[in-house]
Amino acid sequence: MTRWERGRLVAMTMFVLGMTGPTLAGDMAAFNPLGFSADGNIFAFEQYGIQDGSGFPYSEIFVIDTAKDAFLPKTPVRVRIDDEAAGLSQARAKAASDASPLLNQYGLSDHPGHLVAFNPVSEIEAPAHQLGYRAFPAKPAFGEPYRLSLTETEAQPSDACKDLGTPIKGFRLSLTEKNGEAADVTLHEDGKAVPSSRRCPTGYRIGGVMTFHPMQGEPVHVALVLVLSYGFEGRDGRWIAVPFRP
Repeated sequence: MTRWERGRLVAMTMFVLGMTGPTLAGDMAAFNPLGFSADGNIFAFEQYGIQDGSGFPYSEIFVIDTAKDAFLPKTPVRVRIDDEAAGLSQARAKAASDASPLLNQYGLSDHPGHLVAFNPVSEIEAPAHQLGYRAFPAKPAFGEPYRLSLTETEAQPSDACKDLGTPIKGFRLSLTEKNGEAADVTLHEDGKAVPSSRRCPTGYRIGGVMTFHPMQGEPVHVALVLVLSYGFEGRDGRWIAVPFRP
């Protein structure tokens, strides 16, 4: 029996028994920032890993217009090698090659920005739905803090998710502190339905923040939200980037 077949058997068993909690390790995608354009209007990142259930390596590259909060045409670039014996490096190299014309066009590797906060799902001290940070990585610290808050919301399940026996979630992301001052700014709010690309989302976590300060133009912050969804071997994790200019 292949790993894919074992994964399907596990998922079917969990469904039949009504087990909605994680019993095995899911697939938490790794996050790799790829940089900003010189003006901060473009941001790109990669997520990659080994797909649970199948054992197939994958890499996905997202290129985002930070002003419109929208993907650039012909993106995301998604690569999956449908072979359990394939190495993760194969999927990552193929995705990098496919995306390279666009990444080079905007000179993203020349402007990496700063990962000023990171809160992976394995972190046990930091709360999942709150994250405070400063916009500059420096010691001694300078600049006043920013703070994000995430609220999970009820979402209408798609046909693919309605029989799983677990609530489907959307989210609202807010900026509650801006440069040391109290704020109440909604950065993102889902409607009743969530995008099908999230599969069957059961929860969210504020996973980190990227910042970039262009030579000319306003600073750009990018909130990183980890989407937890129903998978074959537990909960899977995929990344969403929410850009904003505070």
